[in-house]
Amino acid sequence: MKITVVGGGSTYSPELLHGLAERAEELKLQEVVLTDLDPQRLAVVGAFAQRLAARLAPGLTVRTTEDLDDALRDAAFVVVQIRVGGQPARLEDERLGLRHGIIGQETTGVGGMCKALRTIPALLKIARATARVAPSATLINFTNPVSVVTEALLRHAPEVRTVGLCNIPLSQRMEIAAHLEVSPDDVVLDSVGLNHLTFVRGVEVKGQAVLPELIEDVSKLLKGGHRPKNIPDLDFPPELLTTLGMIPSDYLRYFFMAPETIKEQVAKDTLRAQEVMQIEAELLEYYADPKHDQRPEALTKRGGAFYSHAAVKIIEAVTHDTGARLIIDVRNGSTVPELPADSCVELPCEVGADGFLALPQRPLEPEIRGLIQHVKAYEELTVQAALSGQRRDVYRAVLTHPLTRGAAQASLLTDEIMPRLQP
Repeated sequence: MKITVVGGGSTYSPELLHGLAERAEELKLQEVVLTDLDPQRLAVVGAFAQRLAARLAPGLTVRTTEDLDDALRDAAFVVVQIRVGGQPARLEDERLGLRHGIIGQETTGVGGMCKALRTIPALLKIARATARVAPSATLINFTNPVSVVTEALLRHAPEVRTVGLCNIPLSQRMEIAAHLEVSPDDVVLDSVGLNHLTFVRGVEVKGQAVLPELIEDVSKLLKGGHRPKNIPDLDFPPELLTTLGMIPSDYLRYFFMAPETIKEQVAKDTLRAQEVMQIEAELLEYYADPKHDQRPEALTKRGGAFYSHAAVKIIEAVTHDTGARLIIDVRNGSTVPELPADSCVELPCEVGADGFLALPQRPLEPEIRGLIQHVKAYEELTVQAALSGQRRDVYRAVLTHPLTRGAAQASLLTDEIMPRLQP
């Protein structure tokens, strides 16, 4: 088997390589190819990845190339993790939102939209190259904002078998298992929504429903001024949790706690992009040292917990036709009738050699239905704007996002976004 990583110069790549190398024999994995537009980063990360693989799986070949067709040819899986414009573009995205008094974040609101507008054209080129030289490959998209860009791939490159993947559903499962002091293998989550906009509507442990008790337990901790030790990101008002009877993705704090979040962001000396830049500098320095062949501790600060685990789960399920139940981003079809059939949704699927079968969902509760539909409308319009590059389409997408404060602000934001678009 050959696996290709597009965006192989990412500081995440060694984490992915570590997971693949540990299972190389089981997967009959012979070659991993890293490709990237940045030759310097590719050389540094690639050399470290080779040392890492040599220690963990001596029979596994890891090579680098700047030739996309060469990287893709005959690949069984193509993992895409690109960042068009790099961290400097992310920093400008975060600053853009905060300048206008709204959320500055790389996947949510205007920041996520800017990233999507830059990313979608590049991703479609990668998908079309995959269709040409590796037509039987499965494309696994890790690139943020996952929901928007995966929808673009599903709608406009349907010839490529594509799935969107995020580490958060797996992290939620691991954290809930730790809180309940049970094995993650015994925990089953029922979650529905869009990437970074999901609601856990059911938790089972060995077939027993435990969500009401879990929410009650967490709410008591929050009321007492304590954050749940094993679920650190679950920091919502207790009344919200008990009223919904669901566990929101931690990214939903940007909607349910927007004023508090903006205040926190403004008060910080540095934005997340600046923090990541520093972490990446440390990681690249570590990777460049030829003595190093183990994952550095600093990688845990970069984010993406269980990143490699999530990717390997999908690869194993498709390769061995296991029918594993995984929460992933796929075409909706008729699974969530409140959303268009061509929408990208994040929910439990059965994964095997034939692809990804979305599992049935009950109707969306009205308290979550409106927000999910609202954000999905924005995502549809963002895909259109990325393809056309026209001001009218960009304005419609900005105007539609629920975090935008009116038409006048949408016009000002559009003025700033248009010069950033790829030519």
